[in-house]
Amino acid sequence: MPYSFTLTTTIPASPQEVYEAWLDSLAHTEMTGGEANLSGEIGAEVSAWDGYISGRNLELVPGERIVQSWRTSEFSDEHEDSIITLTLEEVEDGTRLTLEHTNVPDEQKSYEEGGWQENYFEPMVAYFTERKQGAAETSPEKAAKKSAPKASPKSAPKRPAKSARKAKRAASAKSKRAAPRAKASPKAPRTKASPNKSKSKSKGKARRSVVAATARKRAKPATRKSARRKRK
Repeated sequence: MPYSFTLTTTIPASPQEVYEAWLDSLAHTEMTGGEANLSGEIGAEVSAWDGYISGRNLELVPGERIVQSWRTSEFSDEHEDSIITLTLEEVEDGTRLTLEHTNVPDEQKSYEEGGWQENYFEPMVAYFTERKQGAAETSPEKAAKKSAPKASPKSAPKRPAKSARKAKRAASAKSKRAAPRAKASPKAPRTKASPNKSKSKSKGKARRSVVAATARKRAKPATRKSARRKRK
């Protein structure tokens, strides 16, 4: 005659972490120590403990509830699948896991009499405790201390970085542009004769030429007369 029982334990992890680890093949294998093949899909076939346990996902509520059919290689063909229901509830120390195992063959009392505690609950507590310790050791502060570069020994001064050299050149170029350039003093413009003066000069020249011409005309008859007188 099949029977049912309920067990409770506390796991040092959040309900979501317990949920994901139970349905993950690698995490389930690490928790129990036996190879597991799990899935997060409803209806998917599952196995654990190197194939000793087999079943199927019947109901999944992330972070809250897992329902699976469950049978071992010791079940006979006459035995129907047993059903396990894991209820996850957040508490101060982590997660209260309540396991209800129903339709268990009457002759298989080992599940209730230490089988679940020894093969699941205790390994799960150890697994998540180690994970917490590992996370604490690799916290951001400690990781930063480990990765911080050591102070280099004193050495000859290094050339400034390219950005510093560029900034220096830009500053010098700016100061050169800011300084006023010395301009050559403009040459004194050449003075041009005013139009009145040039006109007066030309008028003067014209007058002098006219006077000279009249003087030559007047001188010619006198010379002719004197020449005639001499001939007579």
